[in-house]
Amino acid sequence: MQTQRPPERVTSRRSEAGLEQQLGAGDHGGRLADPTKTTDCGYESGDPFCISVDSSWADINYFFTVVPFLAAVDSGVMQVSSDQVVILPPLKDQTKFCFDVSTCRVAFPKTMGAWIAFYQQLKLPSSSLEDLKQSFWDAYVQTLDETLTLFEDRSEYFSKPEADFFRNYAVLHSYLKASLFPPTLIETHIFVKIFPPRMLVDGDRVPFIRDFTVLQNGLLLGLSILHDIDNDTGSLSLTAWEILTSSKGAREFFLKLAEFIVTGSTISVH
Repeated sequence: MQTQRPPERVTSRRSEAGLEQQLGAGDHGGRLADPTKTTDCGYESGDPFCISVDSSWADINYFFTVVPFLAAVDSGVMQVSSDQVVILPPLKDQTKFCFDVSTCRVAFPKTMGAWIAFYQQLKLPSSSLEDLKQSFWDAYVQTLDETLTLFEDRSEYFSKPEADFFRNYAVLHSYLKASLFPPTLIETHIFVKIFPPRMLVDGDRVPFIRDFTVLQNGLLLGLSILHDIDNDTGSLSLTAWEILTSSKGAREFFLKLAEFIVTGSTISVH
């Protein structure tokens, strides 16, 4: 069985619900195209369905789609033998990726192990939704931490505003983990709607980007402030946030407040 191909020439784009929306947001904003512009990968003038191996957005999304899928296979939830699943490699930088269960276990044991633990948790009849969200975010942040280091050289292809956004967006997820943000299709869609609709370029000044909405500018400004606070306090702000959102009631209040800011209304919290 062959499944989703890693960055460079990908045509099948399947993943978990919330992670799929994240991939779609990157695709819509041009963040999966070749940032070096030395190829036509991802551009309307060439192959718009191509995902570039040189895009750090694409590379990290690979680990958020393929690795969870392979972990699901290894955990038995897919009811497919692990030796039947092999991912086609990209045209270059193959050593930065893994393509089947065994190589992922060897190359990225902590990340693979975290996703396997999530699926094992999923199979337990005694698991609560809070347990599952905690296990999911453990795996998500582990994946993000490892891949940010692995692909840090890719940021040089971005403009400074885009590189700053990429860095700031990564910081956000530790705070989402602390609040156990529900990574479902509905909740994720609410926040994907205010994702910047294009790559940021030199000359973009947050929060005064004219072709962005107030909410999109606000998101960029908020992420920048969050990064600065996190950096200046040595992550003490994260510890404070973890304490603040330690109760289920506080987490539900945070989610409803965030939804109201984005949409003007709230949805039910599970």
